[in-house]
Order: sequence, then C-alpha cells, then structure tokens
Amino acid sequence: MSSSVESDPSLSDTGEFVAEDRGGGAYYESEPRLRVRVEFAGRSHPGKVRENNEDHYLASRRYRGREILGTSLPVETLDTAEDHAYAFSVADGMGGACFGEIASQLALQTGWELGGNEIKWAVKMNDREEEELRRKAEVFFTLIDDALQNEARANPRLAGMGTTLTLCYSTGPELFVMHAGDSRAYLFRDGRLTRLTHDHTMGQVLVDSGTVEPGSPVARRMSSILTNCLGGPDRPVTVEVSHHRLQHDDVLLLCTDGLTDMLGDPEIADVLGRRLPCPDAADALLHWSLERGGRDNVTVLLARYAIEA
Repeated sequence: MSSSVESDPSLSDTGEFVAEDRGGGAYYESEPRLRVRVEFAGRSHPGKVRENNEDHYLASRRYRGREILGTSLPVETLDTAEDHAYAFSVADGMGGACFGEIASQLALQTGWELGGNEIKWAVKMNDREEEELRRKAEVFFTLIDDALQNEARANPRLAGMGTTLTLCYSTGPELFVMHAGDSRAYLFRDGRLTRLTHDHTMGQVLVDSGTVEPGSPVARRMSSILTNCLGGPDRPVTVEVSHHRLQHDDVLLLCTDGLTDMLGDPEIADVLGRRLPCPDAADALLHWSLERGGRDNVTVLLARYAIEA
C-alpha cells in the first residue's frame, strides 16, 4: 500500500507545494533559498602615464521584499526576508583626448537608466528566467551601443569613441557574465584563478587561430586592437554571455587591462590567496600594477561571496 502511494503522484501530492509537473518550475524557484552576503571593494586610478582616467566602474545591489500590512495568520509563520541581486561592471573607454572617458561614463550611465526602466528583473532564477536574461543581455548591450553611436552622430568630434563593458550579475548563487571588449572577469576559488571572459582583440584572434603563440610580441602588440566593443566603428556589438554557479567564499574580480597588462594571472592569484579583506586586496592589486609601471588606467573590483543555506 505504501509503495503504491509513493509511485502515484496524484495520491501522494497534497497540494501544499508547487509541483514541477504542474508548471510551477516555469514561474517559481524550486530550490531552497540561499542567503547571500557580498563584501565589495572598487578602485580606479589613471596610472603613471596617462593624464586622465578613461575607466569607470559601477556596483549596485537590488532587492525584493514583502511587508505584511495586516493578517489573521500568525506573523511569525510568514517569511518576509528580502532577496538580493548584485551587479558589478567595468568600462574602459577609447577614442583619444577625453572621449574615452565620456564613452565609458555614458555606457554605465545608460545601463543604469535602462535598469531603472526594466519591466521585470530577476532576483530568483530558473531555466525560463535564464533564457530571458540571455536575450535581455543582447538588447541591453545593443541599446547602450546605440546611445554611444547616437551621441557621436550628434557631436561629430566624438566620432570613433567607444568602450569595453564587462558586467557581472548575480542572484543567489547564480552568476551571469556579460562582456564585450578586453576588460576581464575572473573567479577565484580554492586557490585557483579562472578567467570567465574571452578577450575580443586581434591578438586573441591570432592566438585562437594558432597563428601566434600566447604572450608573443605579435600577440601583445595586436592585443591593443579591439574586435568588439560598444560605440567605436559603426558595426553591431556582440555580447558574450556565460552562466556560472557560485560557491561559498568565492571571490569575483573585474578589471581593466591596466591591471592584467602589468600583472600575470599567477601574481593576481597570489594576492587573492592571502585572504585579505576586499578593500586591502584591491589596494594591493592596484599598488602592484603601479609598481610595475602603471602604463594604463587601472580599475579593480572585488566581491567576496558568503553563501548560507
């Protein structure tokens, strides 16, 4: 009798919970709630060579909660905890004079304004939301690209300005990386540093095709030529999107090439492996990039995730 009940969902389901086979998975998160706290630090510096800083960064937190206005139910039985989502972004402008600074600033400001006008935004994740977020990323980057192109057409002296954009969006333990250009996102976990983005440069194209070796003089020289960015030449931007699952004590690093041109991955991993508070680790990475020459603007964002069931 017991085995018969377990094998027949119509008999065992009391209707207390949303069942996947009733379509609940399309609209409701099925996994237990994970509480996520993030320690953050951001640093940006013009470096030792350039007069102005064409880098910009932005970190933000979104939250969704519920407030009980009145009920006949026992209040202590109703969960009113807030859900949080985090967005971290870096932009490295180009275009000469101060136009690169304008481009990166406009990109982040446009993104901020678009975010405020979203009809819906995800602080919970399932397969349906993931697919929608991927489509939204393409629209998001295209609209920012349009804003830069329109600004350049309205003000011809800004013609050719452009910017990289690397954006990380996390909700619970789910991390989405959206990217165009050669700024980077890394994940540091258990002493290992993993790059989450692919450089969109001519140098990387040559390396990927096997034409030159990684780190060769040709690869380094051609790495300054972007093959994909927002604004810039009048061609559509392509957004690279990847999805990752975060774990407790993961550290997320976003940075511009002012850091990665001065420090190799093993050196970055060494700093992060010291388990310093994020502000101290960001200061250390900035310090060493300047000590190595600081030949470009340097921007570093660090976020350490504490994930509890």
